[in-house]
Parts: sequence; structure tokens; C-alpha cells
Amino acid sequence: MENNVFEQLAKRYDTEERMELAKVIVNEVRPELRNSKSKSLIDYGSGTGLIGLELSDLVDSILLVDSSEQMLEVAKAKISHIGVTNTKVLFSDFTQESPEMKADIVLMSLVLLHIPDTKKILQELFTIINSGGKLIIIDFDKNDKINHPKVHNGFLHEELKSILSEVGFKLTEMRTFYHGNRIFMNQDASMFISSSIK
Repeated sequence: MENNVFEQLAKRYDTEERMELAKVIVNEVRPELRNSKSKSLIDYGSGTGLIGLELSDLVDSILLVDSSEQMLEVAKAKISHIGVTNTKVLFSDFTQESPEMKADIVLMSLVLLHIPDTKKILQELFTIINSGGKLIIIDFDKNDKINHPKVHNGFLHEELKSILSEVGFKLTEMRTFYHGNRIFMNQDASMFISSSIK
């Protein structure tokens, strides 16, 4: 994943549109985290923490992981500003190095589309998740109007379910929950939420 584009975006990443979309995503993820007060969560590809920080009241601890230091600097400033005590940041790219850590829940929100090798990153995340833990993915449904060399044009539910199953996840539930105007590279698009149990 080329970070420089995100490094440059960091300071002006939290646009109104992104914050609106983050609210929609947070409202969808919160019910997935019911009864997770004792659980640890990794927000992989957390960016500036737009989503992860909104979930900090539902879990024991959150680790915001991103491959852009600038994004994490913005996240750190937010953490100290709002005084969240159970959230830390980690500068890392799991596509480059296998992390030595465990978590009960991993969240990836609008991140998978930026990672060329879908199966490899899902394998990395599978190894991090504790037995019985959960992987939550939010991303775009496949969209033939999108064509970009560095971005997947969304995902077909059955294809992604099949990869998740190959990697070792036992049960995956997936559904489309939102349709928005110009939310995916200026195209109208829909987002799905996928929840897989290890």
C-alpha cells in the first residue's frame, strides 16, 4: 500500500463527507460490539480514528493501526483532546510484517479495497484474532463504474465469503446496509458489513 498519498491527506482527511460516512458506519458497527466490554479491538487501517474512537466506550481497549504516521498523529491529538484512556496507536503495515499481537475483534472499515492481496491480509488478521473472536469488515459492494489501478472496485459477497472461509473463518454474515451518492470515487455506491467468527 503506498502510504505517501495518505501521508499528504492526513491533515485534511476529516472532511464533512468523511465524517458523515463515518457516522453511518459507526451506527452499523456498534450493535456488532454488544457485550464486548471485556474485549480488545484493533481498528486496522484506522486513519485518523474517525470510526475507532467512536467505539471506545464499547470495548476494553482499542488499538488504532495504520501505515500512515501522519494519520496516526491526527488520531493521537484526538485521543488526548477527548481524553480517551483505553485507546493507543500503532504505526504498522500488516501486509509488510506479521504482527506479534492478539485481539478479540478486528475492524477494517473501507480498508480492504486499498490492499492488493485480499487473501494475504485476511490470513494475517485471522492469526491475530483470538479463538472465537470476530473480524468485522465494512467495504463497498462491487461497482463496475469504478476502475482504478490501486483500488479494488468493491467486492462480491459470495467471493469474499469464500476467501474468508478458505482462510479459516467459521461463519460469515454479510449484508448491504447503505446506499450513498458519490461515496466511492465520486460514484454512487453501496456498502456492506461482514462479520466473521474465528
